[in-house]
Amino acid sequence: MSLTNKQTASHCCFCSMQCGLTLQPSGGSPGLTVKPSPDFPVATGLLCQKGLNALDHVLHPERITAPLFRTDWLKLPFRPSEEGLRETAAGKEASAAAFPSARSAGAAWSSAPWDIALKDIASRIQALQAQYGNDAVAVYGGGSLTNEVCYLLGKFTRVALRSRYVDYNGRYCMSSAAAASNQAFGLDRGMTMPLSEIPNAKYIILAGTNIAECQPTMMPYLLAAKKNGAKIVTIDPRNTMTSKMADIHVRLQPGFDSVFMNGLLHVIITEQLVAKSFVDERTTGFDQLVEAVMPFTPARVEELTGVLEGVVRTIARGFAKAETGMVLTARGLEQQVNGVENTLNYINLALLTGKIGRRGCGYGAVTGQANGQGGREHGLKADQLPGYRLIEDPAAREHVAKVWGIDPGELPGKGVSAYELLKKVDEGEIKALLVLGSNPIVSSPNSRMVERALQKLELLVVVDMFETETAKYAHWLLPGSSFLEGEGTLTNLEGRVFHRGQALEPPGQAKLDYRFICELAEELGRGQYFQYETIEDVFNELALASAGGKADYSGISYDRLKREKGLFWPCPSPEHAGTPLLFEERFHHPNGKARLFGITPKMPAEPIDTDYPYVLTTGRIPNHYLSGAQTRRTEGLNRKSPEPVAEIHPWLAGKIGLGVGDKIRLTSRRDSLVFQVKVTEGIQPRTVFVPFHWGGEMSVNRLTVDALDPTSRMPEFKICAVQVERVHG
Repeated sequence: MSLTNKQTASHCCFCSMQCGLTLQPSGGSPGLTVKPSPDFPVATGLLCQKGLNALDHVLHPERITAPLFRTDWLKLPFRPSEEGLRETAAGKEASAAAFPSARSAGAAWSSAPWDIALKDIASRIQALQAQYGNDAVAVYGGGSLTNEVCYLLGKFTRVALRSRYVDYNGRYCMSSAAAASNQAFGLDRGMTMPLSEIPNAKYIILAGTNIAECQPTMMPYLLAAKKNGAKIVTIDPRNTMTSKMADIHVRLQPGFDSVFMNGLLHVIITEQLVAKSFVDERTTGFDQLVEAVMPFTPARVEELTGVLEGVVRTIARGFAKAETGMVLTARGLEQQVNGVENTLNYINLALLTGKIGRRGCGYGAVTGQANGQGGREHGLKADQLPGYRLIEDPAAREHVAKVWGIDPGELPGKGVSAYELLKKVDEGEIKALLVLGSNPIVSSPNSRMVERALQKLELLVVVDMFETETAKYAHWLLPGSSFLEGEGTLTNLEGRVFHRGQALEPPGQAKLDYRFICELAEELGRGQYFQYETIEDVFNELALASAGGKADYSGISYDRLKREKGLFWPCPSPEHAGTPLLFEERFHHPNGKARLFGITPKMPAEPIDTDYPYVLTTGRIPNHYLSGAQTRRTEGLNRKSPEPVAEIHPWLAGKIGLGVGDKIRLTSRRDSLVFQVKVTEGIQPRTVFVPFHWGGEMSVNRLTVDALDPTSRMPEFKICAVQVERVHG
């Protein structure tokens, strides 16, 4: 595969750092190599091991290169004739070329030309909607798609399908932090400050985030802060690569975040360490906060959590007295039924001490997915329109409808969250589903339900590069484009919008994602609303639709992004420089003030008991990403981590009589699975950790509980009651 001559610079497709990379010709196979780019002002000229191997899955021989359909299913009304199949070089021989693993796996796939695929899919959608209504068809997107594709998927659902049901896997990543930021600040942008401010912080609290393994190229910022004298505290049930560089590590059992935080806030209030002028002038809700934290003395927190009273006081005093400081959170405390309240309590800490809206200070939710931020800003969430507008706000509907050229009354109402959407499939309300850039069978909780639900669909269309676990149940599997093939913009964890050019041409008949969406809209009779010559035209419409919204991109253009190496939103005019540091003068609530919240800690959805006495928590490891669809096909990464390994404490190993070579069986109220095991002192004794990057019998999400946070609708991935048993080696 050769370069397009359009672009040799790109960005890694994996985490939210979106590090810059450069493609260079090389002498060996495949003729290209990946190097870190020194130009992008985020990753300090570095790439992690996933970035250095990012080319492997793009050039993988198992890539889908032509539209595929189930030969044992497709009958009406546009089934390709035998002559048509011969003319398009399809049939068994072409299927093997388009999908090399089809024969060996025994999959009943055959290939067809794009025009037949689009006509058949559109015909089936129209038939289902005629019988069951517009909402019988749903769309499920992904947090790694570009802003343009996210925008188009949201528009496609509401304008071409006229359905309310659209959501995306970012619901599993950032929704609790997003909801908390909106409640506290009136605005959700993952980080309220750029990464370049981290070295200016004198006290940094990292809660439920393992940056060294999940965002490795962010570590130089933290190490620079340490070099400048900063104290770093990590809060995690495991000793991680991140905690190794911390001054204090709090090994907190999952579910006790707000108990611990109330202890810190109690000390700050009772010892009069509050930033009084900031709290008086720029916040509301202080009295409610005081009332909530008063019962949580450091002594009581020690009793409830095991964290020593002296540690609670040391952290509280250190953070409050530091001249500058930051609080960074991630999924560890957010992926719980109390995730929004947990996050609000950490935001309380930043607000109570006045550490926000100025240099070296801020709150940040460390986004996991490549474009988890941009996806929710421009219409992939069930209740939102472009610009972070709410779909049930009449003014928002009027603005966006005008940009789209439709009557506001044509826009459907809000839908439901990602997991609830899949439940509606299981319940029979949704009959057809289009999945683009996601693998929900692996990434969703209680995934046996998801597996069962997808088999009930009358039409499942998956657009992907590979036959993922989800695609195995598809009626149509369509070849999508990789990150090196699709031009567009993304928004990283800082809120920095940047341009990613096209470096390679899609292989075979693979189609750019935005072209597929527009062409399917045409087949559905709504093509007049999707007339774009280039992907830049899509962005220009996105910017117009976002104008005046919270996430205002209207002053951003491709020319500016290429010239300025990215811009921070909000950027409301071409003359505006962007907003790297939020909330310097006011917050985004109408009165300009942030809101403090008094949090009363609540129980998890599934507390441990005598039948299920241990806590299972899930997470990521350095060698893999999300559902593993790409990294498990990357030889260098998969060789290091070919299967999930459960981590348990020596106390628990002794309790179950674990021997050399033994495995363990984890049993929840939903399923039972066997895992390889690692015994380590670096985990909370009653907690078991298992990474979630695998499918099938290695998928830990077959065990996890599907309870949702009442506000964010985030599943409780981090707390699941389990039994633990020895399996003889």
